[in-house]
Amino acid sequence: MTNTAADDFAPVRADEQMDWPRLESWLTANIPNLAGPMRVAQFHGGHANLTYCVSFDKQELVVRRRPHGDIAPGAHDMAREHRVLSGLASTFPQAPASLAFCGDECVIGAPFIVMERRYGVVVRDHIPRSIAHHEDVEKRVSMALIDAMAELHSIEPVQVGLEKLGRPEGFVSRQLTGWMNRWEAAGAGEHLLFSQIHRRLVETQPESMRACIVHNDLKLDNCMFDPDDPDRVSAIFDWDMATLGDPLIELGTLLSYWREAGDELRRAPTIELDMERFPARSALVERYARSGIDTAAIDWYEAFGHWKHAVVLLQLYRRFANGQSKDARLGALQPNIDITLDIAHEVLRGMVINA
Repeated sequence: MTNTAADDFAPVRADEQMDWPRLESWLTANIPNLAGPMRVAQFHGGHANLTYCVSFDKQELVVRRRPHGDIAPGAHDMAREHRVLSGLASTFPQAPASLAFCGDECVIGAPFIVMERRYGVVVRDHIPRSIAHHEDVEKRVSMALIDAMAELHSIEPVQVGLEKLGRPEGFVSRQLTGWMNRWEAAGAGEHLLFSQIHRRLVETQPESMRACIVHNDLKLDNCMFDPDDPDRVSAIFDWDMATLGDPLIELGTLLSYWREAGDELRRAPTIELDMERFPARSALVERYARSGIDTAAIDWYEAFGHWKHAVVLLQLYRRFANGQSKDARLGALQPNIDITLDIAHEVLRGMVINA
């Protein structure tokens, strides 16, 4: 997570310390009007990129870099995040401003981005008290997320200088191949169900209707809300995987994170939020369809989202198992890999039956 409320950050974990004097020197040389000694805290909400709040007197900034350990090719791309945020700055107010990018790994051990600090609340494992008093707040933040997604997808890449951000032609096919390769690179070994799902996704792949800017991990806890206005997303974070591609990949991935009544298989996922009062996935799809994009094939995209999520869980777990991170949350992810694949199988099977 990037710029969250004050209760989302804490002292820096022992194994995620940096060369703070060198960072302070770089920041004061590259960011105007910084004064006073630098103070550092760490945002602990996310699982991947290392994100810090650095303070100079009353001014707070956010510094993000990739995690320690082996990194999948193209992942945790801070240069990409800087490019995307710079392009969206004048058009999409939910994107925080990127103030600087440093590609010199000698400063803190990896390329990093410096961003503005946004303030607000994040819905992670509970509804924050500061917005819980709003009537129907679960529905309101959910629809705000869908509206923000549709707003992002409506932006013409050429108008914000991002027409070369990715290769939209063949995007979905590359996603299928790329996530298969990441699974194999993570050392999972032979896994019959994972391979079966991959084959079926390839066999039933729908034709993409259009291409647009996609965040590539747009979910509830990558958003921030103003406590006084839960009907609009005030900030969206974690843009390092943004590209040009099929917008239904974005929506399907969001659905793969969503729970609703009757989801027996989804009782033990990584999301700890009680979603009983949240709208159903069908309501999210209906809201998004107002954008004019055909959502008839959304079950395929949701199944893909679960399958992809299993790869992400494996990558995170391997970082812990290989000693590259001491974050115990990563070590607890292993059981969720098979659960997530079971869900992907059920969604895909239901899509085939109803086809």
